[in-house]
Formats: sequence, C-alpha cells, structure tokens
Amino acid sequence: MTNTNDKSALEVLTLSLDGQVFALEASYVREILDLVAVTEVPTASPFAGGLINVRGKVVPLTDLRHKFGMEIKPPTIDTRIVVIEVDLDGDLTTIGLLAEKVHEVTEIAAAALEETPKIGMVWRHEFVRSVGKRGDEFIIVLDIAGIFSSALKKKHEFGAGPRAERNAAA
Repeated sequence: MTNTNDKSALEVLTLSLDGQVFALEASYVREILDLVAVTEVPTASPFAGGLINVRGKVVPLTDLRHKFGMEIKPPTIDTRIVVIEVDLDGDLTTIGLLAEKVHEVTEIAAAALEETPKIGMVWRHEFVRSVGKRGDEFIIVLDIAGIFSSALKKKHEFGAGPRAERNAAA
C-alpha cells in the first residue's frame, strides 16, 4: 500500500475490467475472494445474474462489464471477486463484484483527482466519482453508490426479474 501523509488522499482498491484500471473506495471492500461456484439465476439480468456463498451468506454477484458495455470474457487465473458492502436505501447490503484482476490498495492524492469530464467519457456520469492520475495512467474512480442505486431503480437489473415482478403484482 502506498502511504502518503495527505489527509485528503483517497484510499482505493484498484482493479481491471476489459484492460482498463478502475478504483473503488477501500472503505467499501470487505474481502477479496478467488473465483467460487456461482449459482446462475435464470430470470435475473446479466448485471447481477448469479449468487455466491460468502461465509454462509447468499450474496448477489455482479459484473460491472455489463453496466459499462464491455466485452464479457471467460474467467482467468487472475479473476477475483471483490466483496463489498454498500448502503442501498438504508440497508447495508453485501455484494460481490467480478474483477478480471485486482491490483492493489493504494492512495490517490486529492491533487491527482479531477471531476469527471462532461464530454469524452465512455461511461455514464453517475457511475464515475472522479478520474485519478497516477504517473502516465488514468484511474477511473467508481461511484459505487451511484452504480447500485441505479440498479435499484431498475429492479429487474438487481435480482428482481420478471418472476419477482409477477409475484409482487399477485
């Protein structure tokens, strides 16, 4: 872990998706797992299409590549699951995120963080908190709360597929 004495630095976990380096605030991260058995949910969206067992708890497994319109590739030896906890409508929820590769926990100095550009971004504005610079590379700092609150607004994306909607209407 890079240790800076800058109190306003952002501690993040960096990971790769489709060859791009992304980061999420380390405070969300609970653990990092090797790939485990996934139970596919036939009526769920591809974004949250499976469930995993994390220490005896059923946890939805999400794939951010679906949200970002990226190519979906089969898992490799480097594929990991980042287990996070995020507040969804007042409930602390455990979620698994697929990562093609997890790099490190590091700090990005506040001076190296910039607002998301209004134009030229491939990803939806509400999914990106900021853009960090480290050397010659850019790190896209994800807005985890924005990504998952968006999924909640579209309930079919986060585990409530057509069957659940039919059951709720009954």
